[in-house]
Amino acid sequence: MTFEVTILGSNSALPSHGRHPTSQVVNHNENLYLLDCGEGTQIQLSTYKIKRSKINHIFISHLHGDHYYGLIGLLTSYHLLKRTEPVNLYGPKGLKEILEVNFRYSDTRLVYTLNIHEINCSDSELILESDQLAISTIPMKHRIPCCGFLFRQKPAGRKIIAEKIAFYEIPLSAIPDLRTGKDISLGDRKIPNEELTTDPPIPKSYAYCSDTLYNETFLNIIHGVDMMYHETTFMDDSKGRAEITYHSTTLQAGMIAKKAAVKKLLIGHFSSKYDDLSLLLQETKSIFENTELAEEGKIFKI
Repeated sequence: MTFEVTILGSNSALPSHGRHPTSQVVNHNENLYLLDCGEGTQIQLSTYKIKRSKINHIFISHLHGDHYYGLIGLLTSYHLLKRTEPVNLYGPKGLKEILEVNFRYSDTRLVYTLNIHEINCSDSELILESDQLAISTIPMKHRIPCCGFLFRQKPAGRKIIAEKIAFYEIPLSAIPDLRTGKDISLGDRKIPNEELTTDPPIPKSYAYCSDTLYNETFLNIIHGVDMMYHETTFMDDSKGRAEITYHSTTLQAGMIAKKAAVKKLLIGHFSSKYDDLSLLLQETKSIFENTELAEEGKIFKI
């Protein structure tokens, strides 16, 4: 079972030091989800050999340009490539108007269906659900409406032991009941479920926390997640600047991870003032040891 995140862009507003504005791809069982789409996202997809055609769902956290300026280009490329599959786009109020104005003045009539889902960034809400995954919003505290996104796997059924099924000649019609934990009766004989199945994998979770002031109000939403990405624009000596711009520092991201009891922390959205990111990593690890840099091209398994 695949559940991993590829970092496409890790810088804040200004591309610098070879880093690009924010963008990530979540791969869940070969279903690809794009989180934010900063300038250069298409190039990064090509660089890291991620098929843009496999992305059916795009999530935009907020309407600051470093999080969506690559979106119009990507949607237009789908049009030029004669895409047939629908694209589902999730973003705050205003995103639909921005796209409609651009397509109107460029006289672009998309050859595929673009479904735009307006999200509410003031409360946590379920915005997408499949039989394997649930995706909900995480309210951020930024200058404009801003959301993070929480990916939670759903519990899977118990794993069937094929050899035991063959040995006991269990009919295929009994498989659904076995997956739910039920025992099986064959004539007068009862076979316990644990003889025929093993425990399913423990469901995993990933929290993507976009631009935000230090904010403890969403701790209950992300509590215990297996991996959390949290913006870390500044080091602690610039916390005054972070407060003015509604961003977070190294120590603040580490404190959120610690208080939420997350298992692993990724930090990103680095200010262009920093060339040596090891300093940000070291400072964050002083609060939360299991921290890594969200460096571009890296794949993190959840």
